[in-house]
Amino acid sequence: MSEPSHRPVEPRGRLRAIADRVRRRILPPRSNLKTINLALQGGGAHGAFTWGVLDALLADERLDFEAISGTSAGAMNAVVLADGLMRGGAEGARHRLGAFWRRVSREGRGASAAAEIVQNLMGFWHLPTFSPFVFAEEWATLTSPYGRNPLNINPLRDLVERLIDFERVRDNNGLRLFISATNVRTGKIRVFTGKEVTADAVMASACLPYVFQAVEIDGEAYWDGGYSGNPALFPFFEQTQSEDILVVQVNPLRRDSLPRTAREIMERTSEITFNASLLREFRAIDFVNRMMDEHRLDPRRYRRNRLHRIDATKALANYTASSRLDTSWHFFRELHEAGRQAAQAWLAANFDAVGERATVDLRGEFM
Repeated sequence: MSEPSHRPVEPRGRLRAIADRVRRRILPPRSNLKTINLALQGGGAHGAFTWGVLDALLADERLDFEAISGTSAGAMNAVVLADGLMRGGAEGARHRLGAFWRRVSREGRGASAAAEIVQNLMGFWHLPTFSPFVFAEEWATLTSPYGRNPLNINPLRDLVERLIDFERVRDNNGLRLFISATNVRTGKIRVFTGKEVTADAVMASACLPYVFQAVEIDGEAYWDGGYSGNPALFPFFEQTQSEDILVVQVNPLRRDSLPRTAREIMERTSEITFNASLLREFRAIDFVNRMMDEHRLDPRRYRRNRLHRIDATKALANYTASSRLDTSWHFFRELHEAGRQAAQAWLAANFDAVGERATVDLRGEFM
């Protein structure tokens, strides 16, 4: 009878990482792949539009993602995508993204819960145009999460922790993640990356201060990253090789109608606030690109960046900012399909430009 082996057992995470590296070596490289960086904006339930965009990009199979910067719902899409890629490539990522948004709808119950509150408390007023999401958001802004929810119960955190294998995500050396949150005390942006990408970091990135208690990490308190970087683009400049950035923007830049009611004014100021940091980075990219064109910057220290954008403004034209609280499956599916169509249209019109030229006129559109 042979003696038992005394070779140490490999840790599960290390074995998985080895298997993933072997699988990548076995698969033949594709000559038509183009590498880009993804920047995913936050916007609550509107992040389902980004799900649709990612679904179409993954199904197309002509783009490789070097890094993803995400904030709030964009951060959640980013980690679910990374987890899915590690589990089963592009198809695995598509499956995990669909499962995530289905579970958000099933467990969030935002639409049905808000509608039930309105029906029970205010139904006798017979206000068919009253939005339960406006009611829920206004109620949240008038109370503190520390008093309203002293135990800090957050079903979304439970879902994120159950559905996403963060060890797997951190083991993925082929895809860098940048998750943005806002330091409550300093107001500065904090970008979590590498081993810092945890459930806490994602929940910090999505922590709306009037809904959730601040998330504490290493003794610091954090709120939603949208206040300081929605999403952050600057990590791409020094930490990636690709010069192409595809921004998926879900906060409308333009609203043609002038807000007049208190609710409309609050919603529009919210959209402007959550776009402000991104617009600043657009201007910085344009400035550096122009200085490079004029040979006024050292190319050994600076580089051009080619910007591309898929915008949800058209898809959300008939919805107010309060619909960010709508977690109904019907709404998610509608935004998902809108995102798929927008991504397919962008690919048809702009794929050949990736690696060659920008498809966004920064000076003409944002200056």
